[in-house]
Amino acid sequence: MTIITRRRFMAGVGVSAMLAAMGPYSSIFAAKTGSIRRPRRLKPGKKMNVACIGIGGKGHSDTMAMVGENVVALCDVEDNPSKVGDVLKAFPKAKRYKDYRKMLVEMDDQIDAVTVSTPDHTHFPAAMMAIGMGKHVFVQKPLTHTVEQTRQLTEAARLHGVATQMGNQHHASEGPRLLSEWIAAGAIGEVREIHLWTNRPAVGWGVDAGGGRPKDEPAVPEGLDWNLWLGTAPWRPYNPAYAPKKWRTWWDYGTGALGDMGCHIIDASYWALELGYPDWIEAKTSSVNNETIPKWSIITYQFPKRGSRPAVKMTWYDGGKMPPRPAELEPGRKVPSDGGQLIVGDKGSIMADLYCESPRMFPETKMRAFLQTRPEKTIPRSPGHVEEWVRACKGGEPAMSNFEYSGKLTEIVVLGNLAIRSGKRIEYDAKAMRVTNVPEANKYLRTNPRSF
Repeated sequence: MTIITRRRFMAGVGVSAMLAAMGPYSSIFAAKTGSIRRPRRLKPGKKMNVACIGIGGKGHSDTMAMVGENVVALCDVEDNPSKVGDVLKAFPKAKRYKDYRKMLVEMDDQIDAVTVSTPDHTHFPAAMMAIGMGKHVFVQKPLTHTVEQTRQLTEAARLHGVATQMGNQHHASEGPRLLSEWIAAGAIGEVREIHLWTNRPAVGWGVDAGGGRPKDEPAVPEGLDWNLWLGTAPWRPYNPAYAPKKWRTWWDYGTGALGDMGCHIIDASYWALELGYPDWIEAKTSSVNNETIPKWSIITYQFPKRGSRPAVKMTWYDGGKMPPRPAELEPGRKVPSDGGQLIVGDKGSIMADLYCESPRMFPETKMRAFLQTRPEKTIPRSPGHVEEWVRACKGGEPAMSNFEYSGKLTEIVVLGNLAIRSGKRIEYDAKAMRVTNVPEANKYLRTNPRSF
């Protein structure tokens, strides 16, 4: 086992700020990072012990997906059986917790893997603590809240040798593989332009705060630990304008429409074209304030050449904004209004729905002609998104949306939000992780965690 000093570990992955936010459990965790903790070896046919952090909302399906394994602990800041009753029934022997830190410390030797399905701002501290303790992790999208967190989490997973997966489930589906294979086969020629859109933010997400916060301070709902819900985010009194359903609206907790859907909609073309990091990003939006996401945005990313591949301009639209209708699209053919993808090549174009489940070239005559000589399938097909991760935890091939890939994808997403908040065109040095032309925008690359 490779041994490193605690000082070197923290310098390498930036855990010190996270440790400061762990309260009474920081000293226990810090003591265990004097050496790199590796996950315990699991045999393919043996069930692994899983702890689930966040079991309501999306956490409901993530937790239920673990039914084939041994779920030993369930953690949620809200004790409300009416919301998670069937989860509790499915795993009656699992220990219950509100604080993931306490759960991880008390059940350390009993846990092999952890799922994290919380609001965006808690993904990083929960996953980082689990990784530092040698646990495999499945984390919902977007992987993190900021660029710095994305880099740190990816490095920590690499350092500890844990199996990882981000919850962009459709990465495991057939559509993204077909898109990659068609583009690689030259079906639409060289791609220089991509358009991606979603109708979110949806009605009911929240409000445009205009720079202000709710003034009233209603009682915290029974069973909810508000301090734990806030976690490392700045303190503010409870208000239903924040939770349970409207947190995506607020920069302190969510990542807006981009964070909600970007890791799904950007994924297929980003993967197929191996886009890497952009040279610059520019956002046009409705009114912007320091508290909440805009009602709509149009964000342009410029990606450089990659080897023999040309530069690519990628444009993201949300809040009802849409790209121009392609002239080559048949008059009766609908453009998906809830979200979609348009990949434009110099020999044709491909359109798909928001999850790229059914990519099609257009006009339809081109698609039919292509199907007569379609390329062989060269990308391994998936047994399932969760199944990929479970297999990796037990010594199999890495999951396809492991942090080495999904970390970069998430960085693209949160860089879009950085461009929104800065209000200026951003020139980005990915190697240095630095905005070069607008120094004040660099503050959005990171957060200052609250001790709780």
